[in-house]
Amino acid sequence: MKQKVLIVLLLGLALAGGLYLSVHLSPPATAEHAKLYPQPRTLPDFTLVDQSGASFGEERLRDHWTLVFTGYTYCPDICPTTLAELTRVYPQLQQLSTQHPIQIMLLSVDPKRDTPARLNEYINFFNPEFIAATADHPQLFPFVRALGMMYAMADSTDNPDYLVDHSASVVIINPQAQVIGRFTPTLMPGEMAVVNPQHIVDDMPVITGS
Repeated sequence: MKQKVLIVLLLGLALAGGLYLSVHLSPPATAEHAKLYPQPRTLPDFTLVDQSGASFGEERLRDHWTLVFTGYTYCPDICPTTLAELTRVYPQLQQLSTQHPIQIMLLSVDPKRDTPARLNEYINFFNPEFIAATADHPQLFPFVRALGMMYAMADSTDNPDYLVDHSASVVIINPQAQVIGRFTPTLMPGEMAVVNPQHIVDDMPVITGS
């Protein structure tokens, strides 16, 4: 009889231990939508100019999670759509209990037309808490490449209505000012190729450890 009781107790302890291990030693959650790099990528030295005309360097990225996308204020479709969607989900991102706050940045790849005054007017239309910045092409192009993005003038800039081809992904920069991955556009037939903002909302708690 005592032997049976002992066996039952041991089985109960084994079951309790298994439940504990399954809860506390389960694999960590992973981002479902973001494409994260195996190792963080260090950015080169850079100096941009933001919408207030102030210098924007690496120190403005540190101690924040930063979501960056390339674009320009004369963009007819992808840029305003992306900004509108980010504006819509921004309150949800601000509610995350992160050690470092999340900031959103438009990196203009059209420095000829996107002056600080123009950037300021444009970004404030969407959200005055967002950042907009740019630089001359010799400084801008290697910085965009380091983000894992690209851009190119689709037309001669002598044409006042020239377009700029650019990447549509949203890049993730960690609080150490390192690029760790990106959200890529959702490609659907007949729809604009923009990043799904719900993917950002779903993954940022995992990425930031919230």
